[in-house]
Amino acid sequence: MQSSLLLTLTACFVVFHGTAAWAADAQVLQPRVPPDQIDAARSVKNPLQSTPESLEKGKALFEGKAFCKACHGADGKGLPKDLELKGPLPRNFTDKKWQATRTDGELFWILKNGSPGTDMAPFVPLVLTEEEAWQVLLYIRSFNGR
Repeated sequence: MQSSLLLTLTACFVVFHGTAAWAADAQVLQPRVPPDQIDAARSVKNPLQSTPESLEKGKALFEGKAFCKACHGADGKGLPKDLELKGPLPRNFTDKKWQATRTDGELFWILKNGSPGTDMAPFVPLVLTEEEAWQVLLYIRSFNGR
């Protein structure tokens, strides 16, 4: 009796957490750019090439002036999920599915306008120039091995 109860509870736990993880992933993959601006944002391309120099500049900005590292971590994985925070956690830039889903133009839009529904504030032009923002985005893309 106890083993079947334990098996049932374990199965419920696995199903619940699997469903919760799927729901969280679906939320992370939802666009942050408003629907009436999404096509325009997606059409914008990064004007900079990914070179060792541009990646180094992007890393320096990520870890310094733009203080991205404070929320997204030096490894780009975002804050640990075991923290008890309200609202969405910072994006995990190492998530290959997220990387493939978001275009550079969408990410630039977020740096310029903030991310609605999150604590991500606008950084361009308050903190970063447009060129610096593109350098940061090149560095963020490097977390995916690009």
